[in-house]
Amino acid sequence: MPSYEIAVIPGDGIGPEVIREALRALDALAPRFGFTARTKSYPFGAEHYLKTKEILPPGAFDDLGAAQALLLGAVGDPRVPHGPLEQGLLLAIRFRFDQYLNIRPARTWPKAPIPVNIPEEAEIDILVVRENTEDFYMNLGGVVQAGKARADIPIERGLYKGAAKVEVSLDPPAEGAFTLGLLTSPATLRVAHKAFALAEGRGERVLHCATKSNALPHLYGFWDRTVAEAAVSHPEVKLRPINVDNLAYQLSRSPQNYGLILCPNLFGDIVSDLAAGVTGGLGLAASANIGEGLSMFEPVHGSAPDIAGTGKANPLAAILSVSLMLGHLGEKDAALALEEAVGLYLNKSPRGLLPYELNGGAACSKVGDLVVQAVEGRL
Repeated sequence: MPSYEIAVIPGDGIGPEVIREALRALDALAPRFGFTARTKSYPFGAEHYLKTKEILPPGAFDDLGAAQALLLGAVGDPRVPHGPLEQGLLLAIRFRFDQYLNIRPARTWPKAPIPVNIPEEAEIDILVVRENTEDFYMNLGGVVQAGKARADIPIERGLYKGAAKVEVSLDPPAEGAFTLGLLTSPATLRVAHKAFALAEGRGERVLHCATKSNALPHLYGFWDRTVAEAAVSHPEVKLRPINVDNLAYQLSRSPQNYGLILCPNLFGDIVSDLAAGVTGGLGLAASANIGEGLSMFEPVHGSAPDIAGTGKANPLAAILSVSLMLGHLGEKDAALALEEAVGLYLNKSPRGLLPYELNGGAACSKVGDLVVQAVEGRL
């Protein structure tokens, strides 16, 4: 019987609520599909930071790295300024374990309202593939004071080490700030090849690549040229570059015309939220951060502190993140069964038993109950 060690960081806000229901679904699947999943929970997040003044304690990466997968709830708390938790926890994990491939599906679900008029017979099935370690998320920047700035910023990724050295001088002096974006050929090529392989596996004939190379030719022109280089090895799939602003316009009007979309880090974050918005909401948006070692699975939504503790959180994104996790671990049948259970629950439930986000009245725990019933064949 396969056995998996799963690290769990419930995190902040609604994170613990949705992760609780996701783990219940995992526990229901295990005996049916003949595997065991042992979970170990870690308290990292806002409360830990406020109590200890540390984001991750010494040895945290070693502990997390001993697991075969990591399930994360959410990061963010209004008591903590923007930046420390996101950079020191979420992005630190992605970078430390070189989780270079970020996958974010967005599809139509039964009874999930779509705010776009599409043909009645059409369905939306989008997969955003996002490079997850470079671009502007590398936080290579600083503050300009009295018109001057000097920065020597170390860089360390799974593929390389280096440094960014920057001098800024403004005349007349002015306050300001700067951030550098960095893309490299090894990082871009590996995610591009993965994206083409995923497109082939989905039977896609077109891969859309979204950047802004007309306005930022140094950075995104390089991305476009490198992705085109990878495309030569995948002649079955046509590469179709598109400006990200045009893509946003088209997705908001005709999302059914798009399948696999490849993006650099910053645009992938934005485009995937838009894709979630036209397919029912962030409460249905799961994601996978995949590397060669520890991979992390998380709902796309944030910590939503305004509804934490009210029961109004939608746990389906966290539950669907478990489906992605199981597929990554090789439990393909269990992954598909969980996805089908979510669809069955939504299809069979009257409005009052849908999540609040879908204009229903079911509390987070009740939604979890019904998904578990669907997994166990009792719905």
